[in-house]
Amino acid sequence: MSENEYPTANVMGKDIPWDPEQLRRIQEHPCFSAKACHRFGRMHLAVAPRCNIQCNYCIRDFDCVNECRPGVTSQVLTPVEALARVDEVIEKVHYIKVVAVAGPGEPLFNEQTFETFKLVGEKYPHILLCISTNGLLLPEKVDRLDEMGVGNVTVTLNAVDPEIGKDIYEYVTYEGKKYTGYEAAQILLDQQLRGIEEAVKRKMIVKVNTVFIPTINDDHVMEIARTIKKLGVYIQNVMPLIPQYRFSHLTPPSPAEKRAIQDELSKIMKQMRHCRQCRSDAIGILGKDIQDQFDKVTKEKVEEQAAR
Repeated sequence: MSENEYPTANVMGKDIPWDPEQLRRIQEHPCFSAKACHRFGRMHLAVAPRCNIQCNYCIRDFDCVNECRPGVTSQVLTPVEALARVDEVIEKVHYIKVVAVAGPGEPLFNEQTFETFKLVGEKYPHILLCISTNGLLLPEKVDRLDEMGVGNVTVTLNAVDPEIGKDIYEYVTYEGKKYTGYEAAQILLDQQLRGIEEAVKRKMIVKVNTVFIPTINDDHVMEIARTIKKLGVYIQNVMPLIPQYRFSHLTPPSPAEKRAIQDELSKIMKQMRHCRQCRSDAIGILGKDIQDQFDKVTKEKVEEQAAR
């Protein structure tokens, strides 16, 4: 499937042409279009520190300037501080098209996410708003996201079989109760699939991230692709495992192994091949982040931006 093509939207088994706004959300988003990643930038606002699941490959370090991986940020921002950062970046960097919340925890588990989208959306109505989520709360929150104009959604989906999922997630916290094992994986999966379906119904452009974990889900990724294709997901992003936490002993897939599985998956689903597994505070063109060019947001900086 060529990156030059924009396949029609598949909604409930029906192929429907993209409308102009949906096309813009693809063509101007560097994570959804290989062409866009060379022209347009994005910025991640690290406003969501709390998480409601624990993945066996995830360590969230909030202040780790020398690492480039999901869950890492130099500063957790308040919504007001986040808006000040957007003001500062857009004033200096004119190719930013997307403002996203991707952590360092689970965005939908943090009210600050919605406060941030409200502030940014009201001030910059033409900016694309984007969220990256584990999907556990997506069915309950999808209408709120839609009302705020969040049009691009990424869901991390690592298994469509709870027997495999139970080996990927240490626990899931849902509706005030902590679940483990098969039950945790089943609850998470049910919510993810329902959330994706509801997002597609609302004309959101959905990407699925799948962490490629050797010996755990490496023989399962094709089934994930088949499942999300039926749900109307636009693109899949297979990300190699970064060995850490309980999976620190595993050997990550090689670049050749990753390319090989992407080639197979591309027969079913459009594949994102240019992912850089970004930090929660990433700014700029993919692979050319410039977040280190901006100082930490302070009270004085917020007041300075507000006065302009």
